[in-house]
Amino acid sequence: MGSKEICRNELRIAVRQLSDRCLYSASKWAAEQLVGIELDPVKFTPSNTRFQRGSSSIHRRFRNNEITSTPIAGVSYVSTPVMEEDDIVDGDFYLLAKSYFDCREYRRAAHVLRDQSGKKAVFLQCYALYLAGEKRKDEENIELEGPLGKSDAVNKELVSLERELSMLRKNGSIDPFGLYLYGLVLKEKGNEHLARNLLVESVNSYPWNWSAWSELQSLCTTIDILHSLPLNNHWMKDFFLAGAYQELRMHNESLAKYEYLQGTFSFSNYIQAQIAKVQYSLREFEQVEVIFEELLRNDPYRVEDMDMYSNVLYAKECFSALSYLAHRVFMTDKYRPESCCIIGNYYSLKGQHEKSVMYFRRALKLNKNCLSAWTLMGHEYIEMNNTPAAVDAYRRAVDINPCEFRAWYGLGQAYEMMGMPFYALHYFRKSVFLQPSDSRLWIAMAKCYENDQLHMLEEAIKCYRKAANSNDREAIALHQLAKLHRKLGRLEEAAFYYKKDLERMEAEERDGPNMVEALLFLATHCKDQKRFEEAEVYCTRLLDYTGPEKETAKSLLRGMRIAQSGFPSMSAEHFPP
Repeated sequence: MGSKEICRNELRIAVRQLSDRCLYSASKWAAEQLVGIELDPVKFTPSNTRFQRGSSSIHRRFRNNEITSTPIAGVSYVSTPVMEEDDIVDGDFYLLAKSYFDCREYRRAAHVLRDQSGKKAVFLQCYALYLAGEKRKDEENIELEGPLGKSDAVNKELVSLERELSMLRKNGSIDPFGLYLYGLVLKEKGNEHLARNLLVESVNSYPWNWSAWSELQSLCTTIDILHSLPLNNHWMKDFFLAGAYQELRMHNESLAKYEYLQGTFSFSNYIQAQIAKVQYSLREFEQVEVIFEELLRNDPYRVEDMDMYSNVLYAKECFSALSYLAHRVFMTDKYRPESCCIIGNYYSLKGQHEKSVMYFRRALKLNKNCLSAWTLMGHEYIEMNNTPAAVDAYRRAVDINPCEFRAWYGLGQAYEMMGMPFYALHYFRKSVFLQPSDSRLWIAMAKCYENDQLHMLEEAIKCYRKAANSNDREAIALHQLAKLHRKLGRLEEAAFYYKKDLERMEAEERDGPNMVEALLFLATHCKDQKRFEEAEVYCTRLLDYTGPEKETAKSLLRGMRIAQSGFPSMSAEHFPP
């Protein structure tokens, strides 16, 4: 049996088992990967499949070997026995409890299963109590919330659940799902080390529970922690590592893993979306846009991850495309956090910042831990010059995810606006540590160093150099490096950067005051260095302008010709008008 058929059979069983235990998110993920497995071309033809992606831009990119590091198709695999069910499956009490659970009557479900001893029933009872505690915590958050939704509410079921699950583990009567729940409880209580151990034990025993992998991924905050995990070499581990590398900003490693998985899961929307996220982190917006357009063609009612697509459209100022996307998600499911973020981005691009904040707040009502909503709302408050509210929003974002570099950058901006450059510098440093390949962050930190209160020009130069080496698309760094070296009297260094900036502007066919400034400086500098031929080239280009720079160029040419010929004077009529 081939690896694809093995994956398919295992996922079919996993979908049923996960759904039976009400782990619906993990069940949905498994079902999507099941459908995403490449179909056998001998058994299936495009006419009888839902997926007809022969023209996929992603597939073209991989098949044409534009990325040469793509591994041979296939997945690593170590056989894992499928977990056996209880002898008595789906008893009447269990079916009643599951019905209550599906109706979100969690305490009723737990009460029905109070005397049941089967592992499946015990897990559902504990899981129902956990969700009952979460539901009550959310209610208290609404009732007791402070500024921007802050509340000290906790899940009051955690203590009793920890005690019961600990006892089950000591007795050896806990299954992989119970271990997952036990790890989740310990994570909520802040015992991350033991939570990791339990989650590793859970996924090694039952590797198809994506919810367990996701929780484990959130606890891998460093590469050392990730490499220390004693994980079995199952194909699900590749999905986990790809996501973990992405969170740890190891983008090339993450891409390589996803491309490897595509050898088997060629039609997985999930993998395509994850590749788009990696490309987004690398600021490859053109590729991200192509991927999301294809995702919407194949899955027109998709809402998850579309908020990232809206960020790309916002950055590119694509009004019509963002308007269409906002209308689309509004008609599909307007009460999803992602939908609210997309609509908020739409109003922000229109300059209606109050309406934008309203939708970001709505997203947070639906999910108080919506990272994108907190960060984007902070940006809106910056636009509205409400820096205290922006600081609060950004702080909530970094509380949820300390690796959210956009929020650290926003905090730097806010404190810079408040005239506190030392604080701003602290937060800019955090942002560039998390995203060292983003030129915008280095430029922001450099400008902070240039502030009159700091005036640390050497440090600013170092930051601009980092920006210039980090794909500075706005072409700010080279020009600022030239100006700073000129200010410090380092004319040769200034000439070097002015020349590089000029070459870039020529290559991109850009014109403007920066080009005039570069030509004037280079003309004057070359004249002073008696490099008359080079200076004349720059002066001749300045004669095409109509401002005062034209007269300056004439004067420079006149002076050079006097110096070269030895004649006392030359008439201005020798120069073209």
